[in-house]
Amino acid sequence: MEEFMFYVKMGLDHVLDFSAYDHILFLSALAVPFTFKNWKHVVILATIFTVAHCTSLALSVYEVVTVDVGLIEFLIPVTIFITALFNFTYVFKEGVNFGELLHYIATGFFGLIHGFGFSNYFKMLMAEEEDKITPLLGFATGIELSQVTIILMVLALAFLSVDLLKLKRTLFIAIASILIIAITIPLLIATFPQ
Repeated sequence: MEEFMFYVKMGLDHVLDFSAYDHILFLSALAVPFTFKNWKHVVILATIFTVAHCTSLALSVYEVVTVDVGLIEFLIPVTIFITALFNFTYVFKEGVNFGELLHYIATGFFGLIHGFGFSNYFKMLMAEEEDKITPLLGFATGIELSQVTIILMVLALAFLSVDLLKLKRTLFIAIASILIIAITIPLLIATFPQ
């Protein structure tokens, strides 16, 4: 149980680490279009992201897949940028309707990319471990708990802005998404493959 809790804490720290804020940005972009009324939808998206994230970690730990770290480091901000851009389909809903299935598939694919971004470090940690399942499950639990925390914070911010301050929901989505895009652009530039 002690080993499991160690990896739960590692999963929590991985997502809530403000010096590696790409995870927080992605989850914020994912949650921005939603309110407490449709919290289940965003939790499903976060769970899909967690499962995909941990799948890529497992593929790496068991040496099924090896990826170019430089490319993954660039693709992570690309996923944030695309997710924030996708939020404008909620702003201009009449013009565009991509549907939930595409949202789920894209989130899963982006989860794989984010998982590969952490896979080398995680694989190094796991090198001495006989049992790889317990650490993976502990890490996944920590990731899910921290993601739910971030999502709740974004939903609370949406509630404060839209329900209490009476900001139009579409305006909140647009402002938050533009802010996320603005923070992501320097990441895209810094990690652009040479």
